[in-house]
Amino acid sequence: FAAATVHDMFNWLTVIVLLPLEAAFGVLYHLTSAIMNSTNWTTNKNANRDFLQVLTKPFTSLIIQLDKKVIEKVAIGDETYYNHSLIKRCCNMTSDGCAAQCKFALVSLDWQDSFVGLLLLGISLLTLCVCLILMVKLLHSMLRGRIAVVIKTTVNAEYRFPFSVLVGYIAILLGCIMTILVQSSSIFTSALTPLAGIGVISLERIYPLTLGSNIGTTTTGILAALAADSSRIRYTLQISFCHLFFNILGILMFYPIPFTRFPIQLAKILGNTTAKYRWFSVLYLLCMFLLFPAAVFGLSMAGMVVFMVVLIPAVMA
Repeated sequence: FAAATVHDMFNWLTVIVLLPLEAAFGVLYHLTSAIMNSTNWTTNKNANRDFLQVLTKPFTSLIIQLDKKVIEKVAIGDETYYNHSLIKRCCNMTSDGCAAQCKFALVSLDWQDSFVGLLLLGISLLTLCVCLILMVKLLHSMLRGRIAVVIKTTVNAEYRFPFSVLVGYIAILLGCIMTILVQSSSIFTSALTPLAGIGVISLERIYPLTLGSNIGTTTTGILAALAADSSRIRYTLQISFCHLFFNILGILMFYPIPFTRFPIQLAKILGNTTAKYRWFSVLYLLCMFLLFPAAVFGLSMAGMVVFMVVLIPAVMA
């Protein structure tokens, strides 16, 4: 559980520090504005490369297909498409009507989009849980005896100075590269959690890998921003750079100095608490992914004054 939550602790601590600074001084805004003003940015239509989609799209197309035209029209505020279904049922539309129906598993399911989405969500969560369980069982069977000892010794070894300093930054670089390749930090960090569960990799090694994954996942947004229309590329790139520097500043605050690696200590506390009280994991999920974000969103909607009056004392406490 500690390995699964160290990422959350890093994100929350970074938000707690940077959000008030951004609200008061616009740190990220001015930093990214200076970058955007430093040169002329042009659109690159070939920039949006999704390596993972090459593997997953053929499989997902057998289950569901979405109408990208409807999504694009809704995104730009075209009200005539608000009531259109996002599910693509016709793959060859002519003046006489649909000449060829799309072929996928749910094409004959005459449900509303919301119900189809809930069904797919349930299937996805079930598949994810099954895959994680099978992954843990497979790792348990593979990493036994001398193999497990060798891997643990190599991965978690304590090196002498200056190599002890470099190991963490190499792990950050490795996490960044792996996430760029799969275009998803969730995939990479989810693969690390079972390894920690069976004791192959320590939390201290997972932490820099997770930080690198945070950097790597920002490349997806940057690539998508580079493919945006030339009239909006400045704004799309600036927000993607905000994401990048949010993570970079967080790493600078909570990694270089060992004393400041608070996410590791907080994750260990959560892990020990969950080991003692199993219900705590459910409470954690409800609070961190539902109640706290809803509270912050509600305060932001109430206005900047209310937001700062409530947030600053809470952070200082």
